Amino acid sequence: MRLTVASGKGGTGKTTVATNLAITAARDGARIQLLDCDVEEPNCHIFLPVDLEEDRPVMAAVPVVDSARCNGCGACREICEFNALAVLPDDVLVFPELCHGCTGCWRVCPEKALAPGEREIGRLRLGTVRGLRFVQGRLRVGEAQATPLIRAVQRAAQPADLTILDAPPGTACPVVKTVLGSDYVLLVTEPTPFGLHDLELAVAMVRELGRPCGVVVNRCDVGDDRVRRYCAAAGVPLLLEIPHDRRLAEAYSRGELAVDALPELQPVFRTLLDRVQAAVPERTP
Repeated sequence: MRLTVASGKGGTGKTTVATNLAITAARDGARIQLLDCDVEEPNCHIFLPVDLEEDRPVMAAVPVVDSARCNGCGACREICEFNALAVLPDDVLVFPELCHGCTGCWRVCPEKALAPGEREIGRLRLGTVRGLRFVQGRLRVGEAQATPLIRAVQRAAQPADLTILDAPPGTACPVVKTVLGSDYVLLVTEPTPFGLHDLELAVAMVRELGRPCGVVVNRCDVGDDRVRRYCAAAGVPLLLEIPHDRRLAEAYSRGELAVDALPELQPVFRTLLDRVQAAVPERTP
């Protein structure tokens, strides 16, 4: 099963849920892997210090120009939907940060003045920690496109009984890329007006993608009950409510897992896993 843990906004406890679920499942002896797809702000390693086995660059395609062969026809500029090319009288300028690596420009060039090149967009880190396999992407500082790196993280996955993907926050393209192919999406929120607003956006996004989803409400006793009422009205299962607990906040600040700092939470996360697995009787196409 592929389980994505997502949230409509940052700071709701998404990584806390993902890491504690992964460790809880690994303690049962199953083959578990955790994919940290929040490549702009990866932080699963803070709670799960990894025995690093591999750290390699992730490259993206980008055109290389041979000015001597270019006739200035502009075919490359016309096919580029992202304005990554500018055709000047004497040269073609390439803006690598805008290039999406579609390869169209060098395919349509009649003079073969453009050739495939590549540039580093981030790093892929692989290792093991406490019985589970760990894959993390780290986007290069200043890089605008997270999706190609998320794709690399997903491709590095191996067969497992359970794969947990820690998604970026929000509902933009990086989240969509992470959610696609998942069997279930666990949406973590908080009982605040902002939490409810962004939860509604996240549920709409997940439903548009045709994925089943459920909700975890973190710090459930510090806000109001509008999230509960929304879930009931929208037909979204409310799978778990986590009360506010200063001990959890202190453990988080030390980089400790909740199930280690408060062992009584381990059966809580075990129950959450059981509820998710019961909601996915068969793999979603």
